[in-house]
Amino acid sequence: MQYSFNFNSAGSSLAALSNTADFTHLTPVLCLHGWLDNAASFIPLTQQFANLPMLAIEFPGHGHSTHRSNDAHYYFFDWIQDIVQLCRQQHWQQLTIIGHSMGAMVATALAAAFPELVAKLVLIDSLGFVTDTPAHSVKQLRDGVLSRLKPTTRKPNYADINEAAFARQKQSDFSLVEAMLLAKRGTIASDKGITWRADMRLRYSSVYRLSPEQAIALMSAVTCPTLAVIAQDGPFYSKVNALAKHYQQLQIALVMGGHHCHMTEAEAVAEHIQQFLAQ
Repeated sequence: MQYSFNFNSAGSSLAALSNTADFTHLTPVLCLHGWLDNAASFIPLTQQFANLPMLAIEFPGHGHSTHRSNDAHYYFFDWIQDIVQLCRQQHWQQLTIIGHSMGAMVATALAAAFPELVAKLVLIDSLGFVTDTPAHSVKQLRDGVLSRLKPTTRKPNYADINEAAFARQKQSDFSLVEAMLLAKRGTIASDKGITWRADMRLRYSSVYRLSPEQAIALMSAVTCPTLAVIAQDGPFYSKVNALAKHYQQLQIALVMGGHHCHMTEAEAVAEHIQQFLAQ
């Protein structure tokens, strides 16, 4: 993904990487990354699609996109609004959207509420949403507010890019090669070396969770053809049967690897996506 973009929308800048230089007359395949990742997480996958125009957007607070203002927070549903505003600005409709993890949840909610924007949906190691029972709402609210009121944690600093990549790799299910892709895109110079670009406020606890019933309503409203590529060593493998029944047109493809299978098993993931898009 050798081309960089910045889209100005509603006073903020959404950064992106692409394998295509110009989208003036093209509708991209929109790629949405996971929590605390960045657009570089799609580099291994896009290398498998030489003739498909792919655009990996970075959510606010991630990668090179701007952070939310100091009086704002990172609500899950606001990321859907970010994508809707971008689509309206660029006059995009009936997109193919590939989402990983949190990005797949955003894409699912987008397809449910704005079906005119999504023609086909690919979910990479993700099904459904993060949920909790209504009985836990009070505790969720309290914990979320208290997490915001804690003293701001200083970002970790690293001597060089190798140290940052090693720290990222230790927290993940991929090798140093994949960690280096994220680190190169996701770090910035600091007074003590380099640090991560991502907004530390992304780590605050959420003040709300969807109830299981709300999640089912959103999943059930997705009318477009949907492919879920599920990693056999990922967190969603055991949940497939329970969640798959709530989608109207869902295909399941199993691949080896963990949660970042689109990075570590890019060829296998791409093969399933190519077959799905060709249908």
